[in-house]
Amino acid sequence: MNLQNILNDLESVDGEITDRLAHVSRRGLFSSLTRKAVAAAAPMVMASALTSAYGQGSGLPGNVVDVLNFALLLEYAESDFYNRGAASSSLMVPMEYREMFAQIRKHENAHVRLLKSVLGSQAIAMPRFDFTAGGAFPDVFSNFQTYAAVSQAFEDTGVRAYKGQAGNLRNAPAILEAALNIHSVEARHAARIRMVRGNKGWINDNQATGLPQPIYDGENTTHQLGIEIIGLTGKSRAEVTEAFDEPLSKDQVLAIAGAFLAK
Repeated sequence: MNLQNILNDLESVDGEITDRLAHVSRRGLFSSLTRKAVAAAAPMVMASALTSAYGQGSGLPGNVVDVLNFALLLEYAESDFYNRGAASSSLMVPMEYREMFAQIRKHENAHVRLLKSVLGSQAIAMPRFDFTAGGAFPDVFSNFQTYAAVSQAFEDTGVRAYKGQAGNLRNAPAILEAALNIHSVEARHAARIRMVRGNKGWINDNQATGLPQPIYDGENTTHQLGIEIIGLTGKSRAEVTEAFDEPLSKDQVLAIAGAFLAK
């Protein structure tokens, strides 16, 4: 999820990124990787490619540093959340979900390593997080239902926050493929965790399912490209809203994330 939006924004502020990375061919990126390994290995491969292109942070334009550090803040939150959950002796994750949460934890830690590798000395330090959100989720690391709810909050927010414009990468197909591999894995996190909580894997209307409403603001739109989809398809409002995800702005995401920053 995250890498797609990062690379789109890199290209938007540095039009030469495709040329900088032209020496990294599809064959060079993936010839030594099996299809099953691509999703896990892509973050480290892309970190190497971006670091080679820019140097470790020092060659990045200022706007790019801001984008990457925004992404890093979100990844810090997710990785720290899952690391604390794994370390908690009070949190009893049902057996059938343990492997899933362990794998999600590995993914989020890999994303942090990617961003820090690219940013180098310009990477922000990890802030202190309060995963109770000021007391809203007091038993987050001792009650599995609360833990799963906060997990859904992070994953649903992340998918919307990093919705990218894949067209920006059409001239860099190897980068696009790696980005989409990572983005789709993050979306699978969100869908799976939603189902663990008894929700549909996709968002219905702007239903918050007990989580902060701002996470789902705007998801009730029934217009796409200026077209009213209900009238076009004859489908119900619920069916239409489920078929499309809407992005969150940076300010909206920071407002949501701010509730989990330690005061």
